[in-house]
Amino acid sequence: MGDFLADGVELFAGVCVRDYAQALPWYEALLGGPPTFRAHDTEAVWELAPHRWLVVEQRPERAGHATQTVFVDDLDARVAAASERGVEPADQETYGDGVRKVIFRDTDGNEIGFGGNPVTDPGAAD
Repeated sequence: MGDFLADGVELFAGVCVRDYAQALPWYEALLGGPPTFRAHDTEAVWELAPHRWLVVEQRPERAGHATQTVFVDDLDARVAAASERGVEPADQETYGDGVRKVIFRDTDGNEIGFGGNPVTDPGAAD
């Protein structure tokens, strides 16, 4: 597996939507700004981190089936910022180890989740 993770690997995670023009403003609000680039008239690409891209593309026949999770250090801040931009979570989950996931769904039902480490109590003893 080492060769697979060698330099030069880029990850493009795709999300298919029915109506690109309708979906674009929602993804801009969720992700905090315009796409990094537009591949063509109905495909936008955001670089979430170096070599990690989220692609939103109009492909009506495949719309609504994406499930993407982006693990971030600043989960609460990201969720609050998306809420300030008018995008509210659809659901939240907390797993047995305390890892959290906040789920957003676009109008097609695609799931974009943001995950984060357990909340730490600054007053707790180590």
